[in-house]
Amino acid sequence: MKKNMAVILGGCLWLASAGWPQSPAPQEKTGNANSPVRLDVVVTDKAGNSVAGLLQQDFTVLVDKQPRTLLSFHAFDDVSKTADVPVQVIFLIDIVNTPHRGVSNARQQLEKFLRDRSTLPVPMSLVFFTDETTQMQGAPTRKGDALADTLNSAESRLRNFDRSSGFFANVERIQRSLRSLENLAAYEAKQPGRKLLIWLGSGWPMMFGPTSAPSPKDQATIFRTVVKLSTQLREARVTVYSIDPLGIDDAGAFQTFYYENYLKGVPSASKVESGDVALQVIATQTGGRVLNRNNEVAKLIATCVADATTYYTLSINSEAADHPDEYHDIEVNIDKPGVTARTRNGYYAQQLGATK
Repeated sequence: MKKNMAVILGGCLWLASAGWPQSPAPQEKTGNANSPVRLDVVVTDKAGNSVAGLLQQDFTVLVDKQPRTLLSFHAFDDVSKTADVPVQVIFLIDIVNTPHRGVSNARQQLEKFLRDRSTLPVPMSLVFFTDETTQMQGAPTRKGDALADTLNSAESRLRNFDRSSGFFANVERIQRSLRSLENLAAYEAKQPGRKLLIWLGSGWPMMFGPTSAPSPKDQATIFRTVVKLSTQLREARVTVYSIDPLGIDDAGAFQTFYYENYLKGVPSASKVESGDVALQVIATQTGGRVLNRNNEVAKLIATCVADATTYYTLSINSEAADHPDEYHDIEVNIDKPGVTARTRNGYYAQQLGATK
């Protein structure tokens, strides 16, 4: 199916998109190797419940199908009972890409989730992604009512607005969304610990067409964005979750399922397509989840937040690459029946002595 629907990303898209996120060319630096790769791993049973109590010997990490030695291992069985574990949840309400009814449902359901929990299991915060800005609302807090009050005080920003439509408007929304995600990752890289970014919105457009594919120059631009975002989110320890607040209203939409064609990591610019930077793809590749076709958003939020309280952190060596932006596939297996591990599915390594 992916081969039969080439992506329209011809020169007109990129010439009209001066604001597309750009990564600089590799720069030489003094250094001996890539930093270790840290993996935050969530383990669930067949019912989707978090599994605690596993030991280091229960885990096998494969990189490109080859086992790797663990450099470190830490188990976090219930961080809600441990105040000194740096982990937080960030709720982002996206009104740039989401119709009014979706924004309204996201706000109402998020408030329900917060009001039902006077004490939140981990610190949580709010971000509003609007036409004007991407703005964080205060410091993370474990007070559910206080965060709900902050949400209500900003209700006027979550109003309906006339979204422009058409090809170039869609391109602009993609640019702005990716730039917003990059800026968030850059900010969170300066904050300690693990972060779960729960993106409440329909996701930015996925550009498709029947005849043309991106030029090599366009592919190089998209690939730089893929590498930059993947690396930023990994180093900042951000796991992305995509929740579509339109629920069953969006169940038949093409974007609801077509992203599944792009879940494998992209090894080179010649293999890249615009679908590789879709929100749902990024979420899956960071070890998060894509939750749609369900109107009970408060319950979906709760399932995501559960990933913040019980998890495992592992690290492995990242050896120097043979060429810039060398992609390596990651797989984590558990030596227990009926359980599944979820973490980021790959990383990009750099040549010795060079970095992005």
